[in-house]
Amino acid sequence: ARTGPVGRQRRTGARLDLAGALLATGGTTLLVLGLVRASDDGWSSAVTLATLGAAVVLLAAFVAVELRTPSPLLRPGLLRGRPVLTANLFCLLLASAQFGAFYFVSLYMQLVLGYGATAAGFAFLPFCVGVVAGSILATRAVAALGIRRLMTVGGTLAALGMGWFAATATVDGSFLASILGPSLLCSLGIGLCFVPLGTAATTDVVPGETGMASGLLNSSRQVGGSLGLAVLVTVAAQVTGGATGRGALSSGYAAAFWVAAGLLAAAALAAYVLLPGESRAAGGGPVASRTDTAEHEEDAAGR
Repeated sequence: ARTGPVGRQRRTGARLDLAGALLATGGTTLLVLGLVRASDDGWSSAVTLATLGAAVVLLAAFVAVELRTPSPLLRPGLLRGRPVLTANLFCLLLASAQFGAFYFVSLYMQLVLGYGATAAGFAFLPFCVGVVAGSILATRAVAALGIRRLMTVGGTLAALGMGWFAATATVDGSFLASILGPSLLCSLGIGLCFVPLGTAATTDVVPGETGMASGLLNSSRQVGGSLGLAVLVTVAAQVTGGATGRGALSSGYAAAFWVAAGLLAAAALAAYVLLPGESRAAGGGPVASRTDTAEHEEDAAGR
């Protein structure tokens, strides 16, 4: 009952945090640019190091500004809530694996299996179907399983699907075994995560900070995707060693898929370990622990 007044009080007389917005935008843009350059020029390149260094400076300045301003763009205490922190960590890992894997699945189909661009595009359709199916199932399953269990199950299925990609990414791979099967399993798991992920990202957040929490989740997704692509490209390049034969390429792509599977497994583990436990209500549905809610409201009331 206290969250409503707190949220309204924060909005009263609030001013636009222009400095924070500029620093966050500049820092995030340079971070993403630096990660992209790292995949092209290498991590030791002067351009990469300079760009990432500038990003660190701007993001550090952003944190300093947010700690001092009365109406911050991102209140530092927002990440004190375990659901919010876990949701952003989960999203970062999920996007790191998903975005990079999309890139390598496309390369595998075209450069190893010999698909044309159009055929490769159509081959991605099962992945889209799996994500939609998983999202529909999640809207019904979240009431029965709860956020923690559903994110753990979804992350685990996605990791298994990515592992399937890795195990079958060979020169003589087939559409059924190397593309369709792993696409359906991985995408189903990812789809199961979307609904509980969005819920966890705004759990225990006061009404006036819901937009802030949603924006933070979107930033985690964008940064995670760029970071994952840079890391997976580096892994694949190290394995191939510059070779362009189908065998070398498939080995490099498989290594990238294994790393992506590890990232998804880490996301599932984070959800299981970090999200608060849930107890059964009288009606049979899960009820999240209120410990984090109370702590968050006390923190908000003290500001």
